[in-house]
Amino acid sequence: MVDWITSDSRVDYHDAVAFMERRAADIAAGTASECVWLLEHPPLYTAGTSARPQDLTDPDRFPVYPTKRGGQYTYHGPGQRVIYVMLDVGKRGHDVRRFVQQLEAWVIAALAEFNVTGHIRDGRVGVWVVRDDKPLTATGARAEDKIAAIGIRLRKWISFHGISINVEPDLDHFSGIVPCGITEHGVTSLVDLGHPVTMHDLDVALRRSFDDIFGVSNPPPRPA
Repeated sequence: MVDWITSDSRVDYHDAVAFMERRAADIAAGTASECVWLLEHPPLYTAGTSARPQDLTDPDRFPVYPTKRGGQYTYHGPGQRVIYVMLDVGKRGHDVRRFVQQLEAWVIAALAEFNVTGHIRDGRVGVWVVRDDKPLTATGARAEDKIAAIGIRLRKWISFHGISINVEPDLDHFSGIVPCGITEHGVTSLVDLGHPVTMHDLDVALRRSFDDIFGVSNPPPRPA
């Protein structure tokens, strides 16, 4: 069984990491169930293990937190659904690549409930949407914007960190970094795409599609 937690108030980043590390250790020890945590953070930037200093273009704008998850710089803030996944990858086949593919498929399935088509692109981490409403790129390709970021860490085959999906964040807040080190594409959100989706709407879609991707039954979420 997977324990679902939803936090209604914004969660401090250090507090979130401390919780994830404790929970991951307890899952590995067999004393706690797997966990999916849905939350929002106050505005902040995180630097993954591959972050490049030059990609932090406005270091004084928001707090910057070094983190041991994979990836580069990301933004978290109000209007963005952060999904921390503390799952046993060992009992799911000891296949990290497949696990990341499952996370990507989960995001794509949830977005599909709002008639948004997500895409995975080689060399570009995260989930992307094609922007038919924007001009073609210099190469004649259709423009694409990022709608979800993915970055995980494993300890004793237990995952933590996870996913962020843009529901209605202030997209200007992404301008203080080069998101995930990618300069030639933009960032979007469900509301920016014209879909008046609430955080609760997305949570329902995530819960509904989880079983199809991960094959685990879920109890109802409990408040934090």
